[in-house]
Amino acid sequence: MIELTDSQLRALQMTELEMLEEVDRICRKCKIRYNIIAGTLLGAVRHRGFIPWDDDADVALLRPEYEKFRKACVTELDTARYEFQDHRNTKGYRWGYGKLRRKDTLFLREHQEDMPYFQGVFIDVFPLDAVPDNYYLRTLKNFECFCVRKVLWSKIGKKADQNPIRRKIYEALDKIPEEKVLAHYERMVKNAGRRKTRMVRILTFPVPNSEWGYLRCWYENSTDMIFEGKIFRGIKDYDGYLSFKFGEYKKLPPKEKRKVHPVSEVCLNSERCEKTC
Repeated sequence: MIELTDSQLRALQMTELEMLEEVDRICRKCKIRYNIIAGTLLGAVRHRGFIPWDDDADVALLRPEYEKFRKACVTELDTARYEFQDHRNTKGYRWGYGKLRRKDTLFLREHQEDMPYFQGVFIDVFPLDAVPDNYYLRTLKNFECFCVRKVLWSKIGKKADQNPIRRKIYEALDKIPEEKVLAHYERMVKNAGRRKTRMVRILTFPVPNSEWGYLRCWYENSTDMIFEGKIFRGIKDYDGYLSFKFGEYKKLPPKEKRKVHPVSEVCLNSERCEKTC
C-alpha cells in the first residue's frame, strides 16, 4: 500500500472532477436525472467541494435513468479521454454498478492488481433498484444482496481478507462461475423493475444501517449544488439523506476514522504513465 501525497491526492480529485463534469454534460444533454451522493454530496454541503482526505467520487441514478446513461455513453461519451465499464461490456468486471474511467491514468486498488480490465482513475456510477417496502421482506432482500456481493467480491476477498477462515470461504465462493452469479444479479434487477416501491438501494453495495434501503423520493427530487466551483445535481433533501447515511454529518470525524482506500499504484495525468491500457 502507498500513501498519496497531498499533491497526488489533489491531482486525483481534479481528475475525478473532470469525470463528474462529463457525467453532468451527458445527463443534461440527454435529460437524464442523476445525483451526486455519499461523500461527494457530503463534500458539497460541508466543504463546497471534495472532503479534504477523500479519494473518490460517486453519482447515482434510479435504474431507468442508469440504463439511459449507459446507452448515452455509446454515442455521447468522450471516448478519447474516458471509458465506461460495467459487467455487461467489460470482461472480468465483478461489480454490480458502473465505473467511468480516465484513460492514460493508472489507479490500482490494493489486491485488485490482477483484475483483467483497464484500471484507471474512476468515479462510481451507481444504479438504484426497488426493494420491498415491507421491512421483513426488505431484510430478506438484504440477505440476498449480501450473498451476491460476497460472491462477486470473492476473487479479491480470498487474497485480501486478513482472516484465514474467511479467506477459505472466499476461495470456495470463487468457484461459483462468474456468469451464474451475474445471471442471478440480472434476475434481481429484472424482478426489482416490476414494481415501483418507496424504497430503493444499490443491490451490490451495503447500506449504512438496518433500514436496508433509501427513500426513492431523495433521488427523484434534485437541485443544483456547488462543488469545487462547478454546478452538479444533488439530492434536494440533503439533510435527510446525509443524516440517514452519516449521522451528525456536519461534524468532522476524528483523524483515525477518516476513510481512505488502500492503493498499490497510482499514475495521474500530470505524470508519465507507461502502464495504462
